[in-house]
Amino acid sequence: MLKRLIYAGLLGLVGAGIVHIAILLLLPSFSERDAWSKLAAAAPLYTPVRAGAGAVDLLQSPDPLFEAAACRFDLADGVARLTARGLVPYWSVSVYDRDGDNVYSLNDRTATADGLDLVIATPGEMTSLRKSLPAEFRSSVFVEVPIDDGMVVVRSFVPDDSFRPGVSAFLGGLTCLSRPAEAEAQ
Repeated sequence: MLKRLIYAGLLGLVGAGIVHIAILLLLPSFSERDAWSKLAAAAPLYTPVRAGAGAVDLLQSPDPLFEAAACRFDLADGVARLTARGLVPYWSVSVYDRDGDNVYSLNDRTATADGLDLVIATPGEMTSLRKSLPAEFRSSVFVEVPIDDGMVVVRSFVPDDSFRPGVSAFLGGLTCLSRPAEAEAQ
């Protein structure tokens, strides 16, 4: 009888542990306080949000030498295009899916022109773009992602306060636009 009681107790503990781990792993999927939700509360799709603007504390970097801006996109609307002009010491871009998983990253060392010019597309949209590349995309960096909607975070390095105006202008001039799928075929 004691063996059965110990066995049932251990089985209950193992089962409770498995349920606990499953809940912890699933929690980000059901949370309303994730990065996507915070950005959605701060601004609509394709609207850049600067770090420290409103309730968007998710962009606050633990490193005070970096400033950031982010925007959400939906590739069902067509390709997403990000641009920012200006000379800054360093910038990086990270593309995240809706759950906050990083799907692509690049920095200014991989860009082809001054500033940021990035086009994000699904594999199908990318095929369409390759068939007839619009003139406006000739100097763009293309990112093919297997997601429908996501977020882009642009970070820039501020080595000292003399660089702050340039970095602020760079991030403040960030555009995040959608180009409808019909326009790609033209």
